[in-house]
Amino acid sequence: MSPKNPDPWSSERRTAVAAAEEAGALLRSRFPDGFAARQKGELGDVVTDLDLAAEQLVVGRIRDRFPHDRILAEEAGELAGDGGGRTWLVDPLDGSNNVVIGLAVYVVGIALCVDDTPVLGVVHDPMTGRTWSALAGGGAHGPGGRLAVAPNGPPLPAAGPLLAWTQGHGVPRDDPVACALRHTLELRSRRLLQLWAPLVAWAMLARGDIDGFVGYRAEAIDLPAGALLAREAGIALRHLDGADFAGGFGGPDTGRSFVAGRPELLPHLLGLVSPFSPGTEGTHTAETAPTGPAVPRSSAAGTSPSAPTSAHRPGRPSA
Repeated sequence: MSPKNPDPWSSERRTAVAAAEEAGALLRSRFPDGFAARQKGELGDVVTDLDLAAEQLVVGRIRDRFPHDRILAEEAGELAGDGGGRTWLVDPLDGSNNVVIGLAVYVVGIALCVDDTPVLGVVHDPMTGRTWSALAGGGAHGPGGRLAVAPNGPPLPAAGPLLAWTQGHGVPRDDPVACALRHTLELRSRRLLQLWAPLVAWAMLARGDIDGFVGYRAEAIDLPAGALLAREAGIALRHLDGADFAGGFGGPDTGRSFVAGRPELLPHLLGLVSPFSPGTEGTHTAETAPTGPAVPRSSAAGTSPSAPTSAHRPGRPSA
């Protein structure tokens, strides 16, 4: 569902923006030292009491205004609705691992989907107080007004594009496709950003700060808000094989590998990632350095940065 008239979602956007900004004020007031943290799961992820407090605030605001809607929240899981097809997705603190080590790279993300189609996305940066939002068919907006990537941006430098990377928490560190894909991107890009906060990367892409974003089996909870923000700003989104990527949250994570970038750069980006689309996992051969514009094939390389071994920093109350 992608309405041509954005008015049907204006009330939802006001609610989401207000909730995100209120949660952001809470997060900012207690960063960097006013919280406790603990390990979440066995793969190095963490959760803080900031995640829980911000989520409770956002979920409460949505529940008060739209009591019949389904909500999927990062920490609380599912709050059932009346089956009307409307689902809110709440990532109250995208970048928890950054917060735990004192790195001020984190945002609040909220999306509304009808069935599996994103119709509203909000990303709020507590540290700068900036908010970006998008409505399906209604464009993307930020503090400076409408976001629209230039139709013909600067030419691609010889060093390659500036890219961001994310992979889902459920992807093993030695996953051969993830390792090979990331290694290829590192060889063929000017810089590969690994921010531990996908919504930050989506906002950067929508603003035109980076050239592209590649995700391998991405997390569902933050995907719709970021993907809609980028698409409404004029960014092209594709699966690794070039098929259109809708940016929904449903289905297995194997359907959430993507490449996104400025339209004029998309052929180049697809040339980098298409060898790693489903069905090609066994075709990669080793390459140690970029040699030109040919499509690279790469063997497994290093893994994504691990989360902190302890969820407690000196001077912070223990979990």
